Amino acid sequence: MLILSRKESESIKIGDDIEIKVVQTGKGYAKIGIEAPKSLMILRKELIEQVKSENLHAISDENIKLDDLSKKLKK
Repeated sequence: MLILSRKESESIKIGDDIEIKVVQTGKGYAKIGIEAPKSLMILRKELIEQVKSENLHAISDENIKLDDLSKKLKK
């Protein structure tokens, strides 16, 4: 992992197409801006983890049977 220190309005370039800029800092937080091609998906890691967890919970729930789910979807 590369760790860099940046001040407000300073940025980091990744390749030619991605720029990460420190927009604002405060006590215990930093707001960043990301400029990247629209074709590149940018997601917050905690949201990805939450969706994964919910999906695993949904498929492991013993109360839901695949046949029941299939019938519900057909309605």
